[in-house]
Amino acid sequence: MRPKALLFLALFNSILGLSVLFPIMAPLGRQLGLGELEVGALSTGYSLMQFASAAFWGRKSEEKGRKPILLVGILGFAGTFLAFALVCEAGFRGWLDHGPLFGLLLTTRVLGGLLSSATFPTAQAYMADITDREDRTSGMALIGAAFGLGIIFGPAIGAALSYVSLLAAVYFSVAVAVMNAIFVYTRLPEPERHQEREPGDQRAVFRRIWPLLAVGVVATVASVAMEQTIAFYYQDRLGLDEGETARAVGMALVLYGVVAVFVQGYLVRRVTWPPLRLMRFGLPIVLVGLVLLTFGDTFATLTGALLLQGFGQGLALPGITAFLSLSVAENEQGAVAGLNSAAQGLGRTIGPLLGTALYEFGPTLPYWASATLVTFVVLYLWTSPRVRRLGEAAEAQV
Repeated sequence: MRPKALLFLALFNSILGLSVLFPIMAPLGRQLGLGELEVGALSTGYSLMQFASAAFWGRKSEEKGRKPILLVGILGFAGTFLAFALVCEAGFRGWLDHGPLFGLLLTTRVLGGLLSSATFPTAQAYMADITDREDRTSGMALIGAAFGLGIIFGPAIGAALSYVSLLAAVYFSVAVAVMNAIFVYTRLPEPERHQEREPGDQRAVFRRIWPLLAVGVVATVASVAMEQTIAFYYQDRLGLDEGETARAVGMALVLYGVVAVFVQGYLVRRVTWPPLRLMRFGLPIVLVGLVLLTFGDTFATLTGALLLQGFGQGLALPGITAFLSLSVAENEQGAVAGLNSAAQGLGRTIGPLLGTALYEFGPTLPYWASATLVTFVVLYLWTSPRVRRLGEAAEAQV
């Protein structure tokens, strides 16, 4: 099997193990006696550590090799999620009071974010190593397709395992991560292009590409603010109970994942547009989808707007990743991958807080706020001379 396919499988397994937990984290927290803010803090702590450590792991993958750091991320995920499950078991048995229980759960999530953040920047740098510059956008779209496919199957598996117990999904995630580590160790080769290469200066890379990183942060904040509130929005707009909401949102997210896989796994790889064109075309579609969400009042109109937003995201996200990769030299791929993952981690830290806070003031406010952020990004991409110069340089590579 070729390295691209092997990396695709490794990434699919990683996001599958993570997304299995999406449907069960909130009810699991409530069973343990945690409040909504405490459950949210567990997610924020995880994302915050990804933001803080992703650049470090990207740099380490240049120094130590892609495969060893990829294994650190996968095994770190397995170990910390096993610890999370064991702390939950202790909470269910009444062995821990509320304060120590929450403290230990938060510790496992923080450590999980710290270690598992090694996986995705290293995978991005690995893909850069095994693709030519003219094939880079297609390779980054394949990473997005692995994410989309994992998000299709993961929540469905998590929901099914909840009939056994809520912790069954956590143990399943641990098992998937262990099997993934064995797969990576035995089958995935160290990319030849990386060997015996001096790593680039991450600070110098940041100074050159920070506008693109800022675009990534804003785009991620807008997307995550929507993701974190969409279940509340379906329930309130359609007047659903909890069970109906889970089924409706589950179906919508499966369709959303199918669109993401189609766009990133097929369409982007066929049209072969340069990265800046993908961003300039995709983000306005995201904007239209967000605005239409504010007017939706049936399952069909809400889901149609959601799928339109997902279509635009499917174009824009691989464009951002490929743009960053093509803006630096080959020995700087680990550095730029780490910075990109840190930017996404920052967006995933801010997005949930912004979305849920705005939702309390008005159900449509998160989508109007996200649409406003995307509007600024679109205008910046079309008017910034610096982005235009970077885009011309990247386009010359494809």
